[in-house]
Amino acid sequence: MPQPRFNGQLPSVGTPAPALRYVKNDRTEASLADHKGHVVVLLMFPSVDTGVCATEARTFNQKATGLGAKVLSVSADLPFALNRFCAAEGIANVETGSDFRHRDADAWGTRIAEGPMAGVLGRVTFVVDKEGIVRYCEVTPELGTEPDYEAALNAAKALL
Repeated sequence: MPQPRFNGQLPSVGTPAPALRYVKNDRTEASLADHKGHVVVLLMFPSVDTGVCATEARTFNQKATGLGAKVLSVSADLPFALNRFCAAEGIANVETGSDFRHRDADAWGTRIAEGPMAGVLGRVTFVVDKEGIVRYCEVTPELGTEPDYEAALNAAKALL
């Protein structure tokens, strides 16, 4: 299935990252601003209850060991589902966040605008530098395609 049309314009590389608030597994609120001063690999995808999204979270969890950057995934999943998934899969190197309140992810332009997946986030990977500037962006060509892990990780490593 090709990547569906998004609700807006993705932030361009070299521009400030838009605000992003999310709900953590423990149901507390957090934001991308909480990570200022750190390089952040930001994963946006539909749901950890899909095979590709689960694989993406597992793979980044494994590859992020010792990276020195924060890895944050944001999806439409409820915090309960994210907590269950992380506990079952041993996800310790990826912070998961829920966009179920539909707050700021729209500013990133990654919400699917139409079709059977309308309302959830598409598969997009960003790298944000320590000052909050977007330095990398990848939109997978198909919603069911895994991202280029090495390209994202190399972009993050270059900023450390």
